[in-house]
Parts: sequence; C-alpha cells; structure tokens
Amino acid sequence: MNTRQPISFSCFVIFLIAASIDGGNETDYQALLKFKSMIRNEEALISWNASFHFCDWSGVYCGRRHRRVTVLLLESQGLEGSLSPHIGNLSFLRFFSLWNNSFQGTIPHELGRLSRLRFLYLGSNKFNGVIPTNLTRCSNLKEIGLNNNNLVGSIPKGIGFLSKLTYLSVDENNLTGGIPRVLGNITSMEVFSAAENPLGGSIPDTLGHWNSLTQLYLGACNLSGTIPPSIFNLSHLTNFSLAENQLTGSLPSALGTMLPHLRYLQLWGNQLTGTLPPSISNCSKLDFLEVHLNNFSGKLEIDFAEMKDMYFISLGGNNIYGSGGADDMKFIDTLKNCSRLETLDLFRCTFQGPLPASIGNLSDQLSYLSLGENRIHGNLPPGIGNLIGLTNLGLENNQFTGKIPSTIGKLQNLQIASLHYNQFSGPIPDAIGNLSLLTKLWLNSNKLEGQIPSSLGNCHHLLELHLDDNKLGGKIPTQLLQLSSLTIALNLSQNNLVGSLPTEVGNLKMLTYLDLSNNKLSGNIPSSIGGCTSLVFLSLKGNLFQGHIPTSLSSMRAVSTLDLSHNKLSGQFPRFLQRLTLLEYANLSFNDFQGNVPVIGVFANASAFSVLGNNRLCGGLAEIRLPKCNTKKHNKKLPLFIILILFASTLFTILSFANFLCKKKKSQPSQSSRGERFMKVSYSQLLKATNGFSQANLIGEGGFSSVYKGVLDDTIVAVKVVHLQNRGAHRSFTAECEVWRGIRHRNLVKIITSCSSVDYHGNDFKALVYEFMPNGSLHDWLHSSPSTSRLNLFQRINILMDIASTIDYLHNHCPSPIIHCDLKPSNILLDDDMVAHVGDFGLARFLGTNPNKKSTSGIRGTIGYAPPEYGVGSEMTSSGDVYSFGILLLEVMTGKRPTDNIFNEGLTLHKFAYMALPDHVTDVIDDDLLNFLQEDATATQYTSAHAKKIEECLASIIKLGVSCSVDSPPQRMNIKNVVRELQKILDTLQNIHGSMFSHLPK
Repeated sequence: MNTRQPISFSCFVIFLIAASIDGGNETDYQALLKFKSMIRNEEALISWNASFHFCDWSGVYCGRRHRRVTVLLLESQGLEGSLSPHIGNLSFLRFFSLWNNSFQGTIPHELGRLSRLRFLYLGSNKFNGVIPTNLTRCSNLKEIGLNNNNLVGSIPKGIGFLSKLTYLSVDENNLTGGIPRVLGNITSMEVFSAAENPLGGSIPDTLGHWNSLTQLYLGACNLSGTIPPSIFNLSHLTNFSLAENQLTGSLPSALGTMLPHLRYLQLWGNQLTGTLPPSISNCSKLDFLEVHLNNFSGKLEIDFAEMKDMYFISLGGNNIYGSGGADDMKFIDTLKNCSRLETLDLFRCTFQGPLPASIGNLSDQLSYLSLGENRIHGNLPPGIGNLIGLTNLGLENNQFTGKIPSTIGKLQNLQIASLHYNQFSGPIPDAIGNLSLLTKLWLNSNKLEGQIPSSLGNCHHLLELHLDDNKLGGKIPTQLLQLSSLTIALNLSQNNLVGSLPTEVGNLKMLTYLDLSNNKLSGNIPSSIGGCTSLVFLSLKGNLFQGHIPTSLSSMRAVSTLDLSHNKLSGQFPRFLQRLTLLEYANLSFNDFQGNVPVIGVFANASAFSVLGNNRLCGGLAEIRLPKCNTKKHNKKLPLFIILILFASTLFTILSFANFLCKKKKSQPSQSSRGERFMKVSYSQLLKATNGFSQANLIGEGGFSSVYKGVLDDTIVAVKVVHLQNRGAHRSFTAECEVWRGIRHRNLVKIITSCSSVDYHGNDFKALVYEFMPNGSLHDWLHSSPSTSRLNLFQRINILMDIASTIDYLHNHCPSPIIHCDLKPSNILLDDDMVAHVGDFGLARFLGTNPNKKSTSGIRGTIGYAPPEYGVGSEMTSSGDVYSFGILLLEVMTGKRPTDNIFNEGLTLHKFAYMALPDHVTDVIDDDLLNFLQEDATATQYTSAHAKKIEECLASIIKLGVSCSVDSPPQRMNIKNVVRELQKILDTLQNIHGSMFSHLPK
C-alpha cells in the first residue's frame, strides 16, 4: 500500500515548541499521567517523571504563551496498552500521533473534545471497535490516519462534514458498510485510502467532486459495479488503485489525456473489458502499470517510448492479442527507453508471432520477464543474453523452435528458468553451467538432443531440474548427481539415456523426487541409492535394469511411491518393502521376480501395488489371483528311531534353557528398556488425579492433546490426554510412545507412564504422564510472564545450550537417530532450577533402519518454526530441526515470535536478525534483556571493554541463529558445531562474570 506516513513534524511544530520558562497546567499534567498509567511498558516513557516539567517530557511539546500541550508525538516507541480517555482533556492539542505502536482496545470517543486538533495519526496499532462518530466535532481536522488496525463497523458519515480534511487513511481494517456518498462533500480531499477492507457496495460518483485528489486507494474492498466516469475527471490523480475487486465495464479511450499526471495505475484482479486505451501513452510520468487478471482484449497499442521512469508492467491474464504477424509484439520496441524497467509480466496474453529481437534492448535492470502461456513462435533471439539483471525468466507453454542460444549463459543472476513445453531442439548449451545462482530449471517437453551437459554440476544452488520428455542421450553425468543442493526434484524421464546408474546417486540425500523412467539405463540398481533417504517418489520404470533390488532401499523410509516396473529385475520378491510404513504405491510389474508375495504393509491393499508380468510369483491377496505357494514337504521319511532321538534331544535342550531363564529372572528385577519401573495407571486414576480433567487443572492445549496438572501417588504430574477424535492424533500418540521407549537424556522431559484404556462412555482413551515442570514453558517466560519475571542473559544461553545438547543427542547419539520435527518455545519446559527440558514428540520420526518405527510424514511442524522446504513437500530431516532451533534461538534473543505482525512483505525473523549483523545487534535484542544489562551496568564495575565483549557475544549468538535458519538445508550449521559455539560464548561470559555479573543467577 502506497499511502503516505504522517507529515513531516518538524515543519509543523517549529512555532509551537515551548520556551524554557517555569509554570504549567495541572489539567494537562494529570491527563498525561493518566495516559502513562495505561501504558503497560512504562519504561518506554522513562523521561515522564517529576524531575522534568511535563513540557520537557519526550514527545510532548507545549505552546509558548499558555504552556499547554499542543503536540503529542510518540511514533514507533514500542508502547503497549490502551489509550486513556483522559487524552480528551488536552484541549489545546493540535498534533497527536501514536503511529506504529501496539495500542489495543477502542479509540476513546473523548477525542471528540479536541476541537483544536488538526492532525490525528493512530495507524499501525491494534485498536479495535468502531471509529468514534464524534470525531466529527474536531472541525479543524486536516489529516486522519487510522490504517492498519482491527477496526470494525462503517466509515462514519459525519466525516463528510470535516470540510478541512485533506487526508483520510483507514486501509487494512475490517470496515464494512460501503463508502459513504457524503464523503464527496469534502472538496479539499487530497489522499483517500480505504484498501483491504470488506466494505462492499460500489464506488460513489460523488467522489468525483474531489478536484484536489492526488491519491486514491480502494483495492481489495469487495467493490462491484462500474468505475464512475466522474473519477476520470480528477485530473490531479497521480496514484490510482482499484485492484482486487469485482469491477466491470471499460476504461475511457481518453484516459491518458484525462489523467495526465498518473504515476501509479493498479487495476488488476477485476472484470474490466475493452481495450487498454492507447492514450495511456500520454502518461509520460507513469512508472507502475498493473492490470493483469481482467478481461481486456484487442491489440496492445500503448507506446511506452516516453515513459522513461517505468519500472513495473503487468498485463498477464488478459486476452490481448494480434493478427499473428511480425508486429504483434512491436510494443516491445518502445520499451527500450524504459531504463528503470524491473518487471515485465505478459503471461497468458495470447500473443502470437515471433519475439522481436529488440527484447535484447530492454533495461539491464530487468529482473522478472514472463512470456509464458502465449503463442509465440520462432527462435529465441540471442539478444536475450543482454538482460544480465534477470533473476526469473518464463518462456513456458509457447511454440519456440530452434536452439536455445548459448548467450543464455550470460544471465549469471538467473535463479529460475522456465523454458518447458516448447519445441526447442538441438543440444542444451554447455554455457548453461555458468548460471551458478540457478535454483530451478525447467527444460522438459521440448525436442532437445545430445548429452546432458556436465557443466550443470557448477549450479551449486540448484534445487530442482526437469529435463524429461526430450530426446537426450548418452550417460547421466556424475557431476549432476554430486549436487547436494538438489532437494526438490530431478526428472530425467522419457529420454534416451544409456549406461548404468552412477553410484554417485547416493549423494542426493535430501532429494524428495527422482524420476529416471522410460530411458535405456542398464546394469544393476546401485546399492548406494539407499543413501537417498529423503525420497518420497522414485521411478526407474521402463529401463533395462537387471539383477536384484538392493536391500538398501529399506533405508528409504519416507518413500510413498515406488515404480520399478518394466525392467529385467529378478531374484526373490523384495519382502522388505512391506516394512516401509509410508509406502502408498509400489509397482513391480513386468520383471522376473519369484517367491511369495506378502499380505502386509502396502501389499495388504490390492489397489496399492502391481506385480503383473512376474510369472514365478505366488501367494499374496486373493484379488491378485496368483497361484498358491507350494508348501508340501519332502516325501522321503526319516526312520522312526532317528525321529525319537531328535525329539528327545530337542526336549532336553528346551528344558535346560527354560531352567536357565528362571534362575536369571530370579536374580534380576523386571525393568523397562530404560532401566526403570513404570507404574500402571487406569483412566479412573487419571480422572481423579486431575479433578475430572477440570478446566482449573488445564495447563496447556494443542491440536492433538490437552495437558492437565494432577497429583498421582502424592506426586505432582502433567497428564497429556490425546484428542483421539482429531485426525492424526492416534498416529501422534504412537510416534511419541515409540520415541520415549528408547531415549534418555537429562534435558528431556521425564515420562512416568502411559495409559491406553477406555473412558466411562466406552470411548478409547490414551494419555501420557510426565514429570511436572513447575516453571512452565519457555514460551511463557518470553511472552506471557510479567516483565519482572523475565530471563537474564545467562539463563537464556544456558537454556539454548540445554536444547542444542538435546538435539545433538537425538540426532547423533541415539541407537536410531530421531528428528523432533516441532521445536518451539511452548515445547521447551523449565524445572525448578530453570533447566530446560525438551518435550512433545508427537511429530517425531526416526531416521534409523528399524522398520517398525513410525513416522508422521505429512504433519510438518508449526508455522514459523517449520523450515521452508517442508512447505514444498520435502521430507523431514535433521537439518529441519536445526532450522527450527535457529528460529527458536532468535526468538529467545529478540523476544519476537516468527509470526509477529511486523514480519510481512518479505521481512522474516531471520532477515530481521540478519540485517542487524554485525554492528546493530542491540537494535534487535529483547528490551527486557537490555534492561537487565543496563541494571547490571549501574550496579557493577562496568567498562567500555565489558560492553564491547558483551555486544560481541550477543552478535555471535544472533549469527548462530541466522546460520541455523538459512533457507538452504545444506548451508545450515551442524548441531555439533552449534553446541560447541554456544559453549565458547558461555565461557567468554563466564570470564567476565566475576568482575561484572557476580550477583546474577547462572
């Protein structure tokens, strides 16, 4: 949204600043104190105390004559709380701004008393309720900013009587009731923004009375009907946005003449028809044109030659077309003067004809070029290589022919290239290996020939590669299979590839999708393929593979689709596949397997597998109609005396072994696998322990369970009751039980026992009983506890060390490595000594080879903490836990959740922290932590050397969090190194502890 922020304050208050004389007004003084009393974090107003005259308080300005408050300017101060109604007693107030804080509650109607008020900015807060109707009493108001709050109700009609109003911004709220026609009475209006409100209704033609209007923003307002013709008479308009509504009708042919000062035109996502007026060419100041996803039609005849400031053009999703001749896209010639052009989106416009060679004359600032889903034919001009600023190139679904020009190798900033579904022929240019920043490459469904260039091995950031459905031959280059960055997809299917599958395929440990089907690959399937432990989809069908299926495939515990059909594979039927619990479809048809087909796992469902064309198989489900396996024993009988001797010998052995076991059992107590005795508890015992699972005992709740505090055998416990009615809850319970069965660590929440029973209504009941953690969760300490009960620096680092040590144990020191999959502050619990304990293994999964372990693939963690690769279907891995830990670390140090409202429009917690490195770390550190350090500075021998060392430690911790939470899994830190770095930081702080922090608890 391009609405402006509050006006420059210095110009307005220069004549209002108070002279340094004594005196004051008791009414204003009391009003300011009342205002402060409703601020939760009063320390933000530290200067508001009796040591200073209130006219000298920060953000407060008084008039020279009467020493009354005329300006209250408290923008971006991090203030939290409610707005006191006593603000209405500041009767001389002219300028009032609380912009960009965290005020909640309603806007008090007492603001209506401020008859002298001219400027009111309450935007970017959390105000709710309605806009006070008696604001209309403030007849001198010139500017009102209420945007980006949670306001409801309608825009008060009385605002239409504020005759001096020039600026009204109410965008990004929940306002309804349409746009009042009476607003058209405000002939002084210059800026009006109501975007992103569900207002409804139509655009009143009375808005055409705003002859001074320069900016109009009504996007995403659920508006319908046509754009009133009177709007196009507003000749001073520079910014015009009606995007994402249901507007119909056409644009006037003289639009460019009627709105000659237009700079920003945004009409996308409507149902507008007709042609795009050629008169837009007259808008020489236009720099932003976004009209995609409408029903515009006809030939594009806009001449962009005079629009030298143009940087964004988006016309996609319209029926803009031509005759199919050479001049269909002639308008591209006129773009050569647009030296600032960054985005050109012509996606799905039904353009025909060839792409002009002048495409190479476009700005070297162009980063996004989309020509996909048109009917462009002919060769791709070599000049495409001149667009060295390109990061995204989309040419898919056209009719391009000829070779891909080698000049494409000049686009060294290119990250995404989509050239699929064309008719490109010839070889893939070797120069494509120069695109070292490439992350996604689609060349599939063309007529490409020759070999796959080994130079692709230079693309070390490549996440997915699609070369399928071409005529490529030769061998698979080993350099390609050594790209550890490949995590999403590698598709080489439907080509003419020959030779064996290189053993280097095992290097693709993070890859989730591998398709080599319908080629001419031969030899054995290498056992190294078992190293691809993250694969979800694997297809080798339609090749010439022979020999046995390597048992290493049992390591692919994430695989859900496996297709090995139409090869020459032989040997015993691979029964180990029945133990792959996530396998949903297996196709082994048309090979030469023999033996018994199992009836468990994927083979328990006839529609989930195929074994057709294997003539030596038997058994299996009745539906697949295989012959019964021959179970007849050898006909030759042993002599009777030999049978008697064998029977006696066997009986003696059994009795001897039983006697040995009895003696051993007497000498040892019965213990669990963890060496502990587990008590048995019933549903009734847990019901009584938690006072009937009462709300008063509820201490936590999630999607799969509720946790209650209880007393069991005089011991305070936490009882986690599973919501079995919720999908996935039973699997979560099973996964957690499997994990707890074989792990033990001082920083894990101690499990006491479990209960699997039925309640008094006959419903299944499952619960886990844990040791109670008296200090609650890390989330509580970061976000819910009063400010007097927050964590100091040593406590935070020790907690992070506890968590990192636990992750290291789970990943590297368990018999079967375990991935937690849901690390977040609410799953970190604190005991009496503030030692952290990791809990909630409901989403955990094993990476070991034990086929009986369960996984919960498909449930992929918590938004904000789950790594980005989970969002595109990648399997959960240890690096995913490292990402979650990195986000958790940053939250501990900054005090900000990853889902905080400030993180939008591309800003994330990771980027927020990264931008502060290395010299501005204190700008992002939690205020509570800085306050602790400030108190220590006051109470100890604090030197600049101490300050520098502490700031270096803070920077090191933030750097750790940033390194753990990068988007690319291979670039994240190893958890062992994280533990080592945290220990170094802790040691550094310990070294200065004696002289500066001796009184702090460690």
